[in-house]
Amino acid sequence: MKVIITENYDEMSKKAAEIMIDIVKKNPNAVLGLATGSSPIGMYQNMAKDCKENGTSYKNVSTVNLDEYVGLTADHDQSYAYFMRTNLFDHIDIDQKNTNLPCGSAPDAQKECDRYNALLETKKQDVQVLGLGSNGHIGFNEPGTAFDSVTHLVDLTENTIKDNSRLFNSINEVPRQALSMGIKNIMQAKSILMVVSGKNKAEAVKGMVKGEITPDLPASVLQLHPFVTIICDKDAASLL
Repeated sequence: MKVIITENYDEMSKKAAEIMIDIVKKNPNAVLGLATGSSPIGMYQNMAKDCKENGTSYKNVSTVNLDEYVGLTADHDQSYAYFMRTNLFDHIDIDQKNTNLPCGSAPDAQKECDRYNALLETKKQDVQVLGLGSNGHIGFNEPGTAFDSVTHLVDLTENTIKDNSRLFNSINEVPRQALSMGIKNIMQAKSILMVVSGKNKAEAVKGMVKGEITPDLPASVLQLHPFVTIICDKDAASLL
């Protein structure tokens, strides 16, 4: 587990983008596992800028996203499909037919989970981008999620609903369920890149890096992966 500490969010974002761009340059057919939330937005902005200014191409890249809210269509402005288009896909030369997310509006959640698990068997991530929840969740794998879990329907905790409510008009609008890659799906990636910012994540970072490996802190499982890079700003790393 490699930990890189940066001065601030901007430096964190630039460093993460450099790693992602290098992966794509070395393997134009790479499968990128992507994440949503505020943490990777700066990284995506830097990737888009590089694509425009330096010509790094994503024409043959495929993507798989960690998760999606249940009950939101892909054109809903708080769906993760919409997030990915507006923050990255619309600004690079990727074929959007090669972009994949769980379908939050699927009528049968279990069938959708099965479909996505089958897809992930054919598209092993060359890198999986992760953020970190303040309670240590990765994807929407909340504390207590089994390490052998695959894509599943998640009842979001009140902590996660509260964390995500800043993106909605009110907490009552935040979906209560999501479809999420399981921890086993995440750990199958060849490499993992985590971006973490803010003092509210410091306790989770400490537990992830130095604590016991336990489902009570899902991110602690990353200690078992051979190729993990964690890029965090000074605030997030303040307890290390």
